[in-house]
Amino acid sequence: MKQYLQLCQRIVDEGTWVDNARTGKRCLTLINADLEYDVGGNAFPLITTRKSYWKAAIAELLGYLRGYSSAAEFRAIGCNTWNANANDNAAWLANPHRRGEDDMGRVYGVQGRAWQGPDGRSIDQLRKIVDDLSQGVDDRGEILTFYNPGEFHLGCLRPCMHTHTFSLVGERLFLTSYQRSCDVPLGLNFNQVQVFTLLALVAQITGHKPGKAYHKIVNAHIYEDQLGPMTQVQLKRQPYASPRLIINPAIRSLEDLETWVTLDDFQVEGYQHHDPIAYPFSV
Repeated sequence: MKQYLQLCQRIVDEGTWVDNARTGKRCLTLINADLEYDVGGNAFPLITTRKSYWKAAIAELLGYLRGYSSAAEFRAIGCNTWNANANDNAAWLANPHRRGEDDMGRVYGVQGRAWQGPDGRSIDQLRKIVDDLSQGVDDRGEILTFYNPGEFHLGCLRPCMHTHTFSLVGERLFLTSYQRSCDVPLGLNFNQVQVFTLLALVAQITGHKPGKAYHKIVNAHIYEDQLGPMTQVQLKRQPYASPRLIINPAIRSLEDLETWVTLDDFQVEGYQHHDPIAYPFSV
């Protein structure tokens, strides 16, 4: 919580106003932020100065790991975050590659599970990583990336959290995640939960102990209509201690994540929080 609040205060104190063409709003913007999560110590980075809805974040992560390409698929597992980008994004609605209602196109998990090689071969990046790590192999290229400039026109949104690099040191697994753009009041806690959970899950299914997760953000921003609630409410609240994430120990493989795992396989213990804050969402 301290590093989250420190980042919010840095943006308020040091940020520069930047016009955002996509949303038509101004953003108070800071370049370069580094966050760190103790996954091995199970200090789950769930925001306590407002109520944070962690289940939707984990559901979205599961959808990415499964390679989902439809907002309907995400809704079915408890995540509504893709409804607007799939169905209310004017540029995507006019895109000839859109395949109808709820279609997201080739974004995020589609790239991670079915990247199209130049020879037409489908490349499953996540399977390669899991197979390597399960055998104790780290070739310094255990990288899962969703960022495919050659197919931006085939999806409704460029990935914000775009690349995850796993590093195996002895029996301890580390993760470094890169994010090009971050809506700090609304989106960051989703990203924090997902980075933490991704390392915890991959460590569990590959038979390793989780270490730390390192989260690098390039463009961290607060939209102009979010600044009031941030400075007048959230930054004035005192944080509580971090809760713990409990993952069903029966999850032992990538196939488990692809098939039977649901939100019931995740629990959070010791979550104390302040009241929710209704931050505006920008499409």
